[in-house]
Amino acid sequence: MDAKSSPSHQTPAAKSPQKPIRMRRWLIIVGGALVLLVGIIWGFNAFRSHMIAEFFKNNKPPPTVVAVAEAKSEVLPNLLTAVGDLAAINQVNVTTDVNGRVTEILFQPGSEVKAGDPLLQIYDAPEQSDLASFKAQTLAAQLALDRAKTLLARSFGPQATVDQAQAAYDQGAAAVAKTEAIISQKRITAPFNGVLGVRLVQLGQYLSAGTQIVSLTDLSRLYLNFTVTEKDRAVLNVGQTVRIKVDAYPGRTFEGKITTIEPQISADTRNVRVQATLDNPNRILQPGMFASTTVELPPKPAVITVPETAVDYTLYGDSVWLITETKGPDGKVSLKTDRTFVKTGQRINGRVVIASGIKPGDRVVAVGQLKLQSGSAVTISPDQPPQIPAQPPRY
Repeated sequence: MDAKSSPSHQTPAAKSPQKPIRMRRWLIIVGGALVLLVGIIWGFNAFRSHMIAEFFKNNKPPPTVVAVAEAKSEVLPNLLTAVGDLAAINQVNVTTDVNGRVTEILFQPGSEVKAGDPLLQIYDAPEQSDLASFKAQTLAAQLALDRAKTLLARSFGPQATVDQAQAAYDQGAAAVAKTEAIISQKRITAPFNGVLGVRLVQLGQYLSAGTQIVSLTDLSRLYLNFTVTEKDRAVLNVGQTVRIKVDAYPGRTFEGKITTIEPQISADTRNVRVQATLDNPNRILQPGMFASTTVELPPKPAVITVPETAVDYTLYGDSVWLITETKGPDGKVSLKTDRTFVKTGQRINGRVVIASGIKPGDRVVAVGQLKLQSGSAVTISPDQPPQIPAQPPRY
């Protein structure tokens, strides 16, 4: 019994050590799988980051094509700009000096007339009759005066008779002259050469003294009146050339000379009134036109200029894109751009004065700035920047 029973009591004890061994193997396998999975994920991420970096490192965007202009040192015209208006040298509203009814209208509105040409006739029949009467009286007084002088020369008459006859003659001549003056007032004539405006009276209309009949303007020469500040008075002189532009004729320039400078400075505005005279041979300029005025002043020293299209105007300041050359490891020269802030000045004829920031000979981007960033690679376009037109287009 003891020999048979001993094996049955040893079987459970022999099987119990195998369970921890299998559990340990399972944990080792799972742990190794997890370590392998983590390693695979980490390696994949590292490989992906490396490949992305290599892609962006070797896949640079192509250089931006830009048009380039060179900063120049040049002498610009020294100009003083102002605004003014045109006025006629001779301009008048033709009126009548006396009362009367219009019997003839002797002009066409808008026509050119010469000094002395008749424009209007006012009824003057009573004055014509008085003139004929006074002329007859003057003739009788002249005959009486001649007889009195003859008798006095022969000692047949007294000096008093001659004096009375002379007084009568002078009185008649004065009446004739007065009547002729009244008649001339009733025949309105042009005081100077010019162009007539719109007719303001009608045939048969009764006019009071001072009633406007028509405007008369001499367009052969005009005044240009404009003002400048007192600080500009020292650079202005009579005889300087003045160029003007008017909205009616875009792209055209008209030239005149300064003829008068007001000797007094306005106490209210501290401005100086200046008047120039210009010829108007084609009669295209009209009094009252608004004029942009430019006065030529003595030249200033040379300044640095670039095209207007090369300057970026922002709230942070004015800047240009400066072209710089860099040499790579392979020895090749590449072009890059850097934003350079500058101080701008006067603008004239499509160019901007650069007071500081660049020097003569520097190359700047004239067209294509919108695609640029600091350090961007660029290539120069063979096309030249667009030129400023000599005459702007008309619309």
